[in-house]
Amino acid sequence: MSNISGQSTIKSATSVSSKSAVLECTDLTMEYINGPEKVQVLSQLNFRAFRGERIAIVGSSGSGKTTLLHLLGGLDTPTSGDVVIDGKALAKLSDAELGLFRNRSLGFVYQLHHLLPEFTALENVLMPLLIRGEKRKVITPRALALLERVGLGHRVDHKPSELSGGERQRVAIARALVAEPACVLLDEPTGNLDPNTAESVNQLMLDIGREHQTCFITVTHDMALAQRMDRILRLDQGQLVEQSIYVNAVEKEG
Repeated sequence: MSNISGQSTIKSATSVSSKSAVLECTDLTMEYINGPEKVQVLSQLNFRAFRGERIAIVGSSGSGKTTLLHLLGGLDTPTSGDVVIDGKALAKLSDAELGLFRNRSLGFVYQLHHLLPEFTALENVLMPLLIRGEKRKVITPRALALLERVGLGHRVDHKPSELSGGERQRVAIARALVAEPACVLLDEPTGNLDPNTAESVNQLMLDIGREHQTCFITVTHDMALAQRMDRILRLDQGQLVEQSIYVNAVEKEG
């Protein structure tokens, strides 16, 4: 295993090297103050992800996986270093600009679906576009098509309380994709699902990522899911270490 830097990532991930980098971290460092002590979670981490690439980030509990995901999503601010997504340096954006950027360029899927309980599946999927001011009659066909794609065309008018755990997570995936983001960040997306449901959701994510050339970055303890990704990166002592390199699924199927 070798430490991952921006350059070595490009060389090792030969299946995606011809594609454009959609996300890049440079010298990303995160420290916390715990009383008199300074705790370093991430240490000058360098990392690139490419359009259409599917990456699993694994590591022991407390290694900083969720912290890294929050930094990538602009939900937290690093002590030092940069995160650039779709050509935008997150540190240079105001709070208002960052909120708009997340809405347009990033999707999020969490272990808990975080659906709004008072709204239907369709309304939950529409929400990111409604928030940015788009007209409902214009965007509804896109949301309906996504719900159909995730197998919930017959459940569009059901509220979260009327859906199973797997169905709720499928709605969350559709919501993450409705804005056609450059990158989707997932935090233990199948952690609360039974093995059969988790498998179907995993396959759905892989299929959609391939179809839409969306970059998926997934923090997971599920090695069955991780091993189906294009790359597995292990977070160890504040650095990402390449654990395995997989031939891109598109190339394998071709």
